[in-house]
Amino acid sequence: MSSLMPSRVRKEDLLTQPTSPFRVSSSNSATSLLEGMAGTAFQGRQLGQAFHVWKEMLADPDCTILMGLAGAMVPGGMRKLVRFMVENRLIDILTSTGANFFHDIHESKGFHHFQGSADMDDEALGEVMVDRMHDVLADEVRFREHDLWIGSFAARLDQSRPYTTREFLYLLGSEVGRDCPEDGIVTAAAKHKVPLFCPAIGDSSIGIGVAESRHRGENRLIFDMMADVLEITNAVADSKATGVIYFGGGTPKNYTQQSEVVAILMNRGKEGHRYGVQVVTDAPHWGGLSGCTLAESQSWGKIAKGAKMVDCHCDSTIAMPLLVSALAEQKDLIANRRPPSFDMGRVLRIRLP
Repeated sequence: MSSLMPSRVRKEDLLTQPTSPFRVSSSNSATSLLEGMAGTAFQGRQLGQAFHVWKEMLADPDCTILMGLAGAMVPGGMRKLVRFMVENRLIDILTSTGANFFHDIHESKGFHHFQGSADMDDEALGEVMVDRMHDVLADEVRFREHDLWIGSFAARLDQSRPYTTREFLYLLGSEVGRDCPEDGIVTAAAKHKVPLFCPAIGDSSIGIGVAESRHRGENRLIFDMMADVLEITNAVADSKATGVIYFGGGTPKNYTQQSEVVAILMNRGKEGHRYGVQVVTDAPHWGGLSGCTLAESQSWGKIAKGAKMVDCHCDSTIAMPLLVSALAEQKDLIANRRPPSFDMGRVLRIRLP
C-alpha cells in the first residue's frame, strides 16, 4: 500500500497548526460554534470546514450550487431548513427522492409527521394504518389520499407528450401552492423558480399515485428521464463553475455528480465541480457510492482537480440545522449573492447573472 505522506518529511513542517480547544461561551452563535469546531478534530473539524467551503461557494460569483438530498429528511424535521435554502438561494438546483417531495407536499397540505420510537410494535402499527420511519410516525390513510390526489393531478396534464420530472414538480408545486397553509420545499421552489429533479420518481408515493391513476385508465403520463439528464447537464455545462452539497448519498448524489461526466462526454469543456461538501453516514470501505469520498469522485472527473472539498461523516439531522443556521447569520453574504435564474418552461434554461 502506498503512503500519502512523502518518504522524507521534516518534523517542523508537520507540526505547524495546533488544534484549538473549543471555548465555552454563553453567547455562542451557530457561526461561532462551527468556527470553533473547525479548529478541533475529527468530524467536528470536518463540519466546521464544510461551513467555510459552503461560504466560499456563495461568495464565488461564478458558482452555481447544486444539492443532493437523500434519506427521510422531511419526516425527520428538516423541511423548513431546505425551504430556507431554496428561498434564500443557498442552493440553485435540488435533486432529491420522490419520498422527500411527497412528504413535503403532505405537510404543505396541513398534515404532520409525528414522534414515535424505534422499538414500537410494527404489526400493531400496521393494523391501525400508521407508518413508521425509525422513530417517526405518519398516517397511512392521509398518505393514500395524497397518492390519489397526485394521480388525479397527473391525469389533468397534457397526455400527448412526455414530461421531465423537473417540469412535473414545477407544475405540481404551483398547484399545491394555490391553496396551502404554509410553503414547503416544492411550493417554494416553484415560486422562486428553483429546479427540482427526481431521478427515481417511480420509487416513491408520487410514482405510486401516478401508477394507480394509470391502472384506472385516468392517465398515460410518461416521464422523459433522459431529458432530465440533459437539462441538469446543460445547467452545469452553461455555468462558469459549480459546487455540490450532499446530505446523504444514493441516487441524488450520483445523479448530481454524473452531470459533469455527461458534460465531458458532450465536449462542453467541463473539468468537474469546483467545490464539494458532503454529509454522509455511510463509510467508504464498503465500496458503495453513498459512502465514497469526494476525492474518489476526482478519478471519474466528477470533482475538479484542486477542488475545495470536505467529507463529513455525520447524521444530517445534526449537521443541517447547524450549517443552515450559521449560514443564515451571514446576512451580507446572502444579500450580495447574485444567483443564476431559470426559465422553467417545457425546457429548462439557465440565465447567469
